[in-house]
Amino acid sequence: MKTLRNRSCLVACLLLCGCSPLMKGSLDTFKATVHNVEPLQVTAADVAKVPFAQIKVTTPSSEGVMAKLRQLGDLQFWVASGKQVLLMRDGLVVRSIGLQPSLDGTRFDGESPFKRGLQHVVDGETSTRWIDIYEGEQVGLMVNSRFIRKGLETVTIVDQRYVAQRIDEEFEIPALGFKATNRYWVRPDDGLVLQSRQYLTPELELKIVHLRPDWESSR
Repeated sequence: MKTLRNRSCLVACLLLCGCSPLMKGSLDTFKATVHNVEPLQVTAADVAKVPFAQIKVTTPSSEGVMAKLRQLGDLQFWVASGKQVLLMRDGLVVRSIGLQPSLDGTRFDGESPFKRGLQHVVDGETSTRWIDIYEGEQVGLMVNSRFIRKGLETVTIVDQRYVAQRIDEEFEIPALGFKATNRYWVRPDDGLVLQSRQYLTPELELKIVHLRPDWESSR
């Protein structure tokens, strides 16, 4: 895992070094705040200036914009100017770099419901995956999930309204005695996760919003 982590950091640095001045100026570095996160105002004009798909990511203490600078198969590299990196597959964060505590890896037992598309999950469907957390070197933590189909909801992203299927993922990590719920708002026709609230670790929940959903190919 350490070797892979170093390679991922190197990839991120190389990608950022190749960015144009416009790219560097358009990506907001994550900024920590003492108490609350100041909302990051992103306009359609801001988004249009950058020739990459973008997401806005909010943590309990920071907020910023990341761009998809590379994709290897179904693995997406989302990078911020502060060198924070999220690796995502089908809307699920499977690794993180530069956000503490870091998620160091994710492996599914059998087929990933995210790969199949959350629009296809059956109400009450279950899934198991294992995660590694870099802090404390906690390896092979089992995550048991149960998916609940909610109704259609309207989400607004950069002044554009979208109708999305909400899917809740109730999960537990028995080894840590932790239970919580991840939420995903999915485009019904192709399964693109327009926005989500997901825990990378028990201490770190992210809100992720796709700022350019039109740039993502259909499933």
